[in-house]
Amino acid sequence: MGTLASSDLDLVAQAPLLAGLGTGELAVLLDGAHVQAYPEVELLFSQGDKADRFFVVLEGRVNLFALTETGDQSIIEVFDPICTFAEAAIFSSGIFPLNCEVAAGSRLVHIPAALFLKRLADNPAMGLTLLSGLSRWQTRLVHEISELKSKSPSQRLATFLLALAAKEVGSGNSERVRLPLTKSVLASRIGIAPESLSRALNRLKAVGVETHGREVEITDIEALRRLVRDGGGD
Repeated sequence: MGTLASSDLDLVAQAPLLAGLGTGELAVLLDGAHVQAYPEVELLFSQGDKADRFFVVLEGRVNLFALTETGDQSIIEVFDPICTFAEAAIFSSGIFPLNCEVAAGSRLVHIPAALFLKRLADNPAMGLTLLSGLSRWQTRLVHEISELKSKSPSQRLATFLLALAAKEVGSGNSERVRLPLTKSVLASRIGIAPESLSRALNRLKAVGVETHGREVEITDIEALRRLVRDGGGD
């Protein structure tokens, strides 16, 4: 646990909710915030807990989930860097409506709700800036959902794999990626059933995608891009 370094503050400034704020405004709003690392998987909060803070993902991943009647996790949302999450709870009921699990190797900023809300009350103009950020984020989400719904399961999976490959370009390993999610969570993330994910993986073999557990080898990036652009039989 520690205070925010300047490099962390620069990362936080990229979060859609906070992106419109100046450096000074951001420092004021983040008064009392701290960074915490999670070397192991950990439950961050449970449904019904008091929402006394919200968070920014700097590294790693968090899963918001509900529990089914059988006690299994049903993934509702997955958050990657750099974004805020759980802020809706501090503005509404003050109670976390879902459970949250942090992936191993993650780093999060914890932002105390009471101080954050007080700073907003003292500086109403900053509240308008945050609303503008939320509006931009909502517009982006609507676009992404629209794009997702228009794609077949194979195209959705191909889009996800291409995004992973793009992140690996700097390491010279763009054709071999590791899935950062389990296959059941990945299926939930791209909006398809687990059995549809298995069929999509099989169909992607035709364009040079081979899977070995969570390791994925992409032998023809251009063929995968054509599949996303032009479609393919699902």
